[in-house]
Amino acid sequence: MSARRSSRRQSLAIATAVAAAALAVAVPQAAHADGPGVGSPWVVTVGDSYISGEAGRWAGNTNNGEQYVDALGSTAYYDNASNTGEVINRCHRSHSAEAFIGGSVSGENLACSGAKTTTFTDSNGYFKPGLDFYDDGAGNQGQAKMLQSFAASHNVKLVAVSIGGNNFNFGSVVQSCVADFLASPSWWPDYCNDDSSVTANFTASNISAQTTAIKNGLLNIATAMRNAGYADGQWTLLVQDYISPIPGGAAFRYSQSGYTRQSTGGCGFWNADADWANNTALPDINTAVKNAVTATGLGNTKVLELATAFNGRRLCENTVGLLEEKALTSWTNAGAVDKTEWINQIRTVSTATTDYYIQESLHPNYWGQLALRDCLRQAYNNGTPRGGTCTRTGTGFDGYGDPVMTLA
Repeated sequence: MSARRSSRRQSLAIATAVAAAALAVAVPQAAHADGPGVGSPWVVTVGDSYISGEAGRWAGNTNNGEQYVDALGSTAYYDNASNTGEVINRCHRSHSAEAFIGGSVSGENLACSGAKTTTFTDSNGYFKPGLDFYDDGAGNQGQAKMLQSFAASHNVKLVAVSIGGNNFNFGSVVQSCVADFLASPSWWPDYCNDDSSVTANFTASNISAQTTAIKNGLLNIATAMRNAGYADGQWTLLVQDYISPIPGGAAFRYSQSGYTRQSTGGCGFWNADADWANNTALPDINTAVKNAVTATGLGNTKVLELATAFNGRRLCENTVGLLEEKALTSWTNAGAVDKTEWINQIRTVSTATTDYYIQESLHPNYWGQLALRDCLRQAYNNGTPRGGTCTRTGTGFDGYGDPVMTLA
């Protein structure tokens, strides 16, 4: 981070702290009176890894050493009050997550990496709160339940949601595609797009079922806000769809012949599978999300469309590169945000001896999270939320130190 950007952020933090202190002195009981329509505004994020901040520790990719892209360090995902650990292990709510749009608006991140619409515990024993009212009485709650409690004592103006990808088994689909790439030669490729375990996620019946599940999750969020004392007109439900994390086959910078795509780029997809992901899988998921929003019948919803937001900065795209491919030595070098990828490499078991997590694979990294934050800030629109399509439209940074994006 440049000294100028660091100084700007420090100044903003100091100014915010001073303002908060002045408010506390002038109105000492204000904190106890906050709630629906009262107090300073909050944005709350709920849902899955694409909004929790998964992979937000890493700024770009390199094969020369993780220290060169480590933007946030070992505390990147710590979200407890003392910044010493995670409230829920492996939710990976990073400090670069989009919830923290800044200015006069506070942010709360209740999302969890791996979350589906319904609460569950994964095969590794990690608790994954869904968009429901689950409560085991021992501190484990669903995100709707958590939101209800938070909103009752904070003035929540906007709830941003990313949900549905894991309902379509995003992680296992990616795993199948990479496994097929590594296990077959270029002269006889084995594609994942015709594997029964993959296609089962995109049948008409499953798409319909997951659309209903997403709708019900969104309705739970609305119920949570009503239970917390809000009228529908007092807040906005902003539902975002999913970005394209890899380019179409023709835009990869590594040949699909050999294993370079995965061994160097961390993007082991066959061209045909990359095209299928962009032309079939992603549109199916995003259509389900948008149809679910409509099916809720709620009048206070907006949709933030992100499918093309990272075009030109996607993993292995021929317009960007690894640090070493762009003659950069660190993520802090001038221009790194415009020359490197905004999506984290697909990791394998080789990460066991590093600080990388496999679950960070194919997620927006530090640059990507800040770009999404810029999109969310524009969607908040100074308290008059709006939807639209967010795209990358410039180079460098905006006044908040985030990549330049445009919501239209």
